[in-house]
Amino acid sequence: MPLPTILVADDDRSIRTVLSQALGRAGYQVRTTASAATLWQWIEEGEGDLVITDVVMPEENGLDLIPRIKRARPDMRVLVMSAQSTLMTAVKATQRGAFEYLPKPFDLKELLAVVERALAAPARALAEPPAPESEERMPLIGRSMAMQDIYRIIARLTTSDLTVMINGESGTGKELVARALHDYGRRRGGAFVPVNMAAIPRELIESELFGHERGAFTGATSRNPGRFEQAAGGTLFLDEIGDMPPEAQTRLLRVLQEGEFTTVGGRLPIRANVRIVAATHRDLRQSIRNGTFREDLFYRLNVVPIRLPPLRERVEDIPLLARHFLERCREDGLPGKILADGAVERLQASRWPGNVRELENLMRRMAALYPQETITADLIDQELAESAHEQVVEAPEVLAKEPLADAVARHIRHFLAAGQDGMPLHDIYDRVIAEVERPLIQLTLAATRGNQIKAAAMLGLNRNTLRKKIRDLEIPVVRGVS
Repeated sequence: MPLPTILVADDDRSIRTVLSQALGRAGYQVRTTASAATLWQWIEEGEGDLVITDVVMPEENGLDLIPRIKRARPDMRVLVMSAQSTLMTAVKATQRGAFEYLPKPFDLKELLAVVERALAAPARALAEPPAPESEERMPLIGRSMAMQDIYRIIARLTTSDLTVMINGESGTGKELVARALHDYGRRRGGAFVPVNMAAIPRELIESELFGHERGAFTGATSRNPGRFEQAAGGTLFLDEIGDMPPEAQTRLLRVLQEGEFTTVGGRLPIRANVRIVAATHRDLRQSIRNGTFREDLFYRLNVVPIRLPPLRERVEDIPLLARHFLERCREDGLPGKILADGAVERLQASRWPGNVRELENLMRRMAALYPQETITADLIDQELAESAHEQVVEAPEVLAKEPLADAVARHIRHFLAAGQDGMPLHDIYDRVIAEVERPLIQLTLAATRGNQIKAAAMLGLNRNTLRKKIRDLEIPVVRGVS
């Protein structure tokens, strides 16, 4: 049986050499070219079993070549490489029929694994219709490997209506990902309807989601369509899903199971013609253990999980993000600013508890409030220090005024009185400890003005253990203080 032949097109000689050697060692026959025209000639002549092509080449864009390849050779798999590591590149590659998109620089082991999967997989037809290709107002910014993984997931989901669960800290851009899933997906012709579950009063959630009929309750003077009806044919984005009360969770689960719902006060079922994208900053698995989130609903929502990394885990994206926000400030009429090299390093050294949103707010303040054209490290230090001073955590009253043992006993009595006496005692204990531990750590951080080294010593904890507890318990910290 003849060995598979890989056709490689890239105008970078070093890339061609590396790929030729790696693929050759893996047992493939390889032909390389710097020309899109030569690649097309090989395709027309029936050569090759798989194509690896760059995007930017002298005669033709590699993305434009993909549909021609798929029409001429429907069974041909195409892998796309690009140094233009953006969401749009990943989406365009997938929409035009590429098997996979690989950002440069790529990992050779990963590329060889993708080649093996591509040769074994059934042919993929061109997705129709293609998504909008405007690169104005890019929804997501970043070229880190963490963001590349997210771009590829979004690109793969453009041809499906699978339910998605986005998890990430506040300020990481969960709604931007949800909008990208809608804008580049099959339902982009419909409405994108966001709902923040944490912002709706508990007693109004069902009416807000499912709508109500006239006379359904006091003040219901007319029929009001809910968010499910408003999002018909489009996407319903349920933000902060972890804050949804139990009774609303039950109704949502029924909708996901049966595909229909009734309005409050209504009798006739309405078809739920929406794609669901949910998001939370909470650990829902912990919420399930705590009894505050339904396990069956979690698995209905968590079909495709997407984890958004905090900014501190993709510091290489900070210069790109900061300059993007400064450019947006200039477009909005604020004075143009540039970043000094030392300023970039200072931005990358910060912990950014508020993530991308915090960085954007800082850039806007710098553009609006400082007369200097160049933003220096000293200016950033000054601004971050002032912000940190304003955000010193206040001592929680529950521990400042109540002995710890009494607080624990009071919490246990509260759980038992609330009808949770059927829970195993160790589960109640875990919940009590979590509720008491958070304010205790807050109190200690307040006493040390955010100094985690001193706080860890006072609490008798390892510093890394304290950092993990701060993260797990979602405790706000003072910026610029470690």
